[in-house]
Amino acid sequence: MFTVDLRSDTVTRPSDAMKKAMIESPVGDDVLGDDPTVKHLESLMAERFGMDGSLFCVSGTQANQIALMSHLSPGDEVICHPYAHIYNYEGGGIAANAHASVSFTGDDRGIIHPEGVLSCLKADDIHFPKSRVLAVENTSNKGGGTCYEWEEIEALRAVASKNGLLFHLDGARLYNALIAKNHSESDYGAAFDSISICLSKGLGAPVGSILLGNEAFIAHAKRIRKRIGGGWRQAGFLAGAALYAMEHNVERLAEDHAAASDMAAFLQSLPYIDTVISPETNVLIFGLNEDLNQDQFIAGLAEKGIGISQMGPGKCRMVFHLDITEAHINKVKSVLKSI
Repeated sequence: MFTVDLRSDTVTRPSDAMKKAMIESPVGDDVLGDDPTVKHLESLMAERFGMDGSLFCVSGTQANQIALMSHLSPGDEVICHPYAHIYNYEGGGIAANAHASVSFTGDDRGIIHPEGVLSCLKADDIHFPKSRVLAVENTSNKGGGTCYEWEEIEALRAVASKNGLLFHLDGARLYNALIAKNHSESDYGAAFDSISICLSKGLGAPVGSILLGNEAFIAHAKRIRKRIGGGWRQAGFLAGAALYAMEHNVERLAEDHAAASDMAAFLQSLPYIDTVISPETNVLIFGLNEDLNQDQFIAGLAEKGIGISQMGPGKCRMVFHLDITEAHINKVKSVLKSI
């Protein structure tokens, strides 16, 4: 186990206060609709985003896949970024679960632009798949935690509406974007047909994601969740952790963003660092000089108790989160300076 784990913000662990909230949460059989804490979480999230309802899911992958299965018919097409989590990191679920194809567009920051969406649209011809869903990711993981500007979201919403596309948001780290850009939950709720939000990354809950949408969508999504084995029993213990996270861990995400920016400035002073992507949120991606072996670099840090991850040839990633302290950051700087 790493003493300083920067591989991802998924490694966060419940605090003692969160554990207490979990233990004290009233529970029931959620498949039967009897869990009051799950109901509270789902109604709270729907209210915050101004949407009809929400569904508590085991993971972001499950939430995204349920959304795509709800929106798509076999042979339809999803327009997304080539960096998209729904394409790269969900086990081929677009093909395996939704039986759909993919068309790619976007820049090297992980951001999709309206003109790119228009270039992906297919003519109404039996030879082609039907362009059905436009899916964006905010923040962009592979893009380095980059955020959409609100004007960009509005422009994409307009293109989606004009061309009959359902608009899905993979908002695994949406709250990082909301804090960084000072955007509102209700604006996002009005812009998208469906939104997934991970509760177990920077927000610090141990398990769970929320899927938001209108009443008909959530009813269909609940049926799909059951079909793929996602029905919960006494899930209130986990929903209790999520409620604690929403009350206590949202505003503090700014601390993680500041830590990432501080580390980025430090990395730029090191002679063996080639490039540093200026972080907008809590994800920091940097490149190594060609004469430094990436695998050996990561393994060397691991030997000293520091975990980071690989983001392709020569690129490394650090993700800052609530379990990282100032002492941890100082240790990382000391080790990096000694290389």
